[in-house]
Amino acid sequence: MDKRVSTSTSLIAGKPAAAAHRDASDEALIAKVAQRNRLAMQLLFVRHQPRVYRFLLRMLGSAAAAEDLSSEVFLAVWQQASRFQGRSSVSTWLLAIARNKALSELRDGRGETSADGKETVIADPAEDPELAYAAKRRREILRNCLSRLSREHREILDLVYYHDKSVREVAQILGIPCNTVKTRMFYARKKLSQLIRVRGLVRAEL
Repeated sequence: MDKRVSTSTSLIAGKPAAAAHRDASDEALIAKVAQRNRLAMQLLFVRHQPRVYRFLLRMLGSAAAAEDLSSEVFLAVWQQASRFQGRSSVSTWLLAIARNKALSELRDGRGETSADGKETVIADPAEDPELAYAAKRRREILRNCLSRLSREHREILDLVYYHDKSVREVAQILGIPCNTVKTRMFYARKKLSQLIRVRGLVRAEL
């Protein structure tokens, strides 16, 4: 193969692939947002909005409130991007902003609870009906058990299992020591296991 052809496949918009990847990293996008680059803001929004929305939905229990606050989170990013110092990942910083806004919402009493307090789950039509029903039932039981935990325990499990955050990252988001995260995690899992056993759900996928 012509070496020039091989080399050209590693170019993206006239840049080597490695350089293009750096330019598209979260940290690079934040730096561009700080310079009022609207395209970078759009890319950051598309990349992280679904995760921020789901985090807020679990905290607030209202799709409308989660949608509104997720917009506020990214408005704050647009306004405060220059303050990002890289001490944590961008996703950790975003979830910390989201959590602060959700807590303010809850303190002000503006949070709304959805009619059934559940997320919509669309079953795979290819699934066997009985298996689909059983899976749906397990998810309902798990959601019910999670809702019975304290807010502190719910958010610990949410960040670790649904957002793949490490103990250190959770500590940064919640503003608490790592040892406190570990302690809350231990008791949250213990309490959730007890609730699951009572409901007859032997195994649950968090």
